[in-house]
Amino acid sequence: MIREMMKSKIHRATVTEADLNYAGSMSIDAELMRLSDIRPMEKISVVNINTGSRFETYAIEAPSGSGTIGLNGGAARLGIVGDLVIIISYAYLEDKERYEGKVVLVNEENKPTDVNVITEQTVTY
Repeated sequence: MIREMMKSKIHRATVTEADLNYAGSMSIDAELMRLSDIRPMEKISVVNINTGSRFETYAIEAPSGSGTIGLNGGAARLGIVGDLVIIISYAYLEDKERYEGKVVLVNEENKPTDVNVITEQTVTY
């Protein structure tokens, strides 16, 4: 069986910009993308903790170390600067494949504070 699993997430990042006139996507600090194994143009799900809204878009790199988390295009209608978001990427895995997910924790300035790796052994059923 093939399952869609959480591959990685950036937990409780703070939106730093919103640009309605940009042609879509979400700008993410390149360092956070690297740590969370999210590639440019990869599909992501975004949960706005403040509003409860959820949406899908794709990731683009913002300058490394900038702390940028930007809502672009229509997504700019789904949050404002200062909102907290969870950015999630997924992967399709066969049951026989080893599962390993990453959770990147950030501070108020979107600087990484910890990277937790979740494996099959840490998931309880």
